Amino acid sequence: MSLTTYVFGTDTPEAPHVLAIHGLTGHGRRWESLAADHLTDLRVISPDLLGHGHSPWVPPWSLEEHVASLVDVVDQYIPVAARPFVMVGHSFGGAVAVRLAQRLGSGSVRGLVLLDPAQGLDPAMALQVATDSLEHWDYPDAAAAKSAKRAEGWADIPELLLDKEIEDHLTDSAPGRVGWRVSAPAAATAWSEMASDAAVPPPGLPTTVVVADRVDPPFVRPAFLEACATDRPDSVEIVHADCEHMVPFLAPELTARVIRSMVDRG
Repeated sequence: MSLTTYVFGTDTPEAPHVLAIHGLTGHGRRWESLAADHLTDLRVISPDLLGHGHSPWVPPWSLEEHVASLVDVVDQYIPVAARPFVMVGHSFGGAVAVRLAQRLGSGSVRGLVLLDPAQGLDPAMALQVATDSLEHWDYPDAAAAKSAKRAEGWADIPELLLDKEIEDHLTDSAPGRVGWRVSAPAAATAWSEMASDAAVPPPGLPTTVVVADRVDPPFVRPAFLEACATDRPDSVEIVHADCEHMVPFLAPELTARVIRSMVDRG
């Protein structure tokens, strides 16, 4: 299925390309501010994932289906001359990005940036979070939605970015209510997928994992970090960010620096 996809940064087709994959309940436009403020000379390709934003909402929503839909995005938006390219994934997008890198191979992917990737989660925790989110899926108005975001790890995000999130991503839900432009069943499925075994990056692929240190319990599980240290000691670097989960918004300079380091490897 064709994903709604945005292109930020430079209009120059010859510029280095970055595929940016948002997290659960997010959307492609979340990368717009990072591209505009820090990556203006790069070409940032950012789709709405299946079940999110303006992309198709029909199932299936498995990790494999997310990967397949993103292969189509790569084929459509990243010319062969611009490969290998850099891939960045945040949260659930990190779990998708690892598997997409495995699918595409080193001939297509130059480097991988995983921003607080969510995979290999404790099943009981995933069940609880999914259940709670479905029970509080929509809001009486935009002010309530904004307040809920502040309580869900967005407390330190600049007001302008939160207002933009409201503008871009909030829509009418049930009569007289509003909600994020996300399929609730797709979101629940994603929590199930994040509770499956974590995948490590392909052998030899330069990878930086950014761990958000203020997330408790952490999305980046110790078993994943141990597997990277044991199985990928020469290709995976671990970086820590003193922030909550929304790393692209809360640590944009670090995020941009890590992305650029991958671009410059070419």
